Amino acid sequence: MTFNIIRFLTILIILYTIISQISLAQDTEAIVDGFFSRGGHTNNWAVLVCTSRFWFNYRHIANTLSIYRTVKRLGIPDSNIILMLADDVACNPRNAFPATVFNNAGRYLDLYGDNVEVDYRGYEVTVENFIRVLTGRVAPDTPRSKRLLSDDRSNILVYMTGHGGNEFLKFQDAEEISSFDLADAFEQMWEKRRYHEVLFMIDTCQANTMYSQIYSPNILATGSSELGENSYSHHMDTDIGVAVIDRFTYYNLEFLEKVDMQSKATLKDLFNSYNPNFIHSTPGVRSDLFSRPLDKVLVTDFFGSVQNIELTGQQYNISNSDIVNETIISDESNFKVNYDFAYFF
Repeated sequence: MTFNIIRFLTILIILYTIISQISLAQDTEAIVDGFFSRGGHTNNWAVLVCTSRFWFNYRHIANTLSIYRTVKRLGIPDSNIILMLADDVACNPRNAFPATVFNNAGRYLDLYGDNVEVDYRGYEVTVENFIRVLTGRVAPDTPRSKRLLSDDRSNILVYMTGHGGNEFLKFQDAEEISSFDLADAFEQMWEKRRYHEVLFMIDTCQANTMYSQIYSPNILATGSSELGENSYSHHMDTDIGVAVIDRFTYYNLEFLEKVDMQSKATLKDLFNSYNPNFIHSTPGVRSDLFSRPLDKVLVTDFFGSVQNIELTGQQYNISNSDIVNETIISDESNFKVNYDFAYFF
């Protein structure tokens, strides 16, 4: 009898230990997942595309460079940005201010500056190359800077601007990408686990028709104008001689300029800021494929970078014995470089 009781208690202890370990593992997994992911993603990418050539399309270059500057300011590095510019208006002989691009008649900020990395320029900006970037079907010798190296934990901002119409966007007045081409490219990305969530933003005439055929999950889309509507420029610079920015992009930037890396502003706040009376067209939002409520999606989930920091009240002391001096010898230059680094893990 005593033996059976002991055996029964032993079994209970073993079962309790197993259940405790499973519960601890689940809690630990939840903590780790919560720490390393915000909204379920661990990294951010941006694909920014201007499809227009020629001087009179100056504003499309400025649109794209404005978004480029914004995502860099909010933490997305150049290594995670694919910038495609079909023309180089900064070096156009008509430019009264050489090597500059402005999005405001006051010319307060040079968007071109000295820190712009253009990955695809001029005649490299084609429908084929754009689709290859999204789907990852690039040539083996394609450099890393021209590859979208995203994964199933990536949030991707895809921004496009140019001249378009009902379910098409022109590339350099030479070819077009259709809404079906775009939808199929996104589906390939989903099947190849190349994204977690996508925000597709487009500024062109009849822009909202470009996302009408998308059918892949976790894609949120917004555009500048409905079917049958034009998208308009905001203002021009009389010295430059052309319009310098479009209305839809201008009012997006007006909102985004108030956002910093720690901002709690949501995409619902952004979309609610759209005023057709100011934009002179009817912006659209398509969220039926998107799994999260828009008031829970931070603007920085797409326009910024993951910035997870763990605050602790515990102090960590590093003694001199933890410092290791490492000498690296370069065979090519035949000199020595010393680095000091600490083991933190």
